[in-house]
Amino acid sequence: MDGEKEESESALGDNHQGFLERASIHVLVSIMKTKELTKQVRDKVVEKYEAGLGYKKISRALNISLSTIKSIIRKWKEYGTTANLPRGGRPPKLKSRTRRK
Repeated sequence: MDGEKEESESALGDNHQGFLERASIHVLVSIMKTKELTKQVRDKVVEKYEAGLGYKKISRALNISLSTIKSIIRKWKEYGTTANLPRGGRPPKLKSRTRRK
């Protein structure tokens, strides 16, 4: 009877641990959605792509989402660079010099 109890407790512990790991990964992914990848990481993606690795393998190797890998490679093919591209948006009303005062 005690052996069964220990097994069920360890199973619950494993499930609980797995839940915590998934939850912390989810939090990290949520945080990373707003962060840009560094140029070095984007260059690494292109390097692996040129070496013949597929999108899924690159995604797993670098722990980056598949859609991000596709986006990096698509922009690299289209523009020939992994640098951040200029973004649209309204120009600032104040000049940087005025903002500092």
